[in-house]
Amino acid sequence: MTTKLGALIMAALLVLYLALAGWRAVQFIATGEPVAIAMGVALLVLPLIALWALWRELSFGIRSHELVKRLDAEGRLDLGLPLMASGRPERAAARAALDGFRAAAEETPDSWRAVLRLGLAYDAAGDRRNARHAVRRAIELSRSGG
Repeated sequence: MTTKLGALIMAALLVLYLALAGWRAVQFIATGEPVAIAMGVALLVLPLIALWALWRELSFGIRSHELVKRLDAEGRLDLGLPLMASGRPERAAARAALDGFRAAAEETPDSWRAVLRLGLAYDAAGDRRNARHAVRRAIELSRSGG
């Protein structure tokens, strides 16, 4: 199963959950009892927070995928790292190369390409937190024309 298909299935399940929870929330609120009304409001608010989080993650995935495709079309996607049999970069080599990617991103701080390459290098090195931060920054830069 592809990642996109998995994300679509999860989104569809969340929508189904939202419909069922919303229906139950209306039933709780309709009772007129204070505790039931509080539960009904919670049943409305919490799924909306989940929907917002899902939208944010899907939006991040779509935008980052678009930037990676643009970088690939320009011939700048290859990080120059040795690959394992799976096709993923070797983690140790990626860690060793991070300083070079950081320096390139610092030299051109307004370049989404350099920041995206840094994010991809972080990802290859196994540092997901910094990878997501860099990719989010690259998305912001691409929107502002950097």
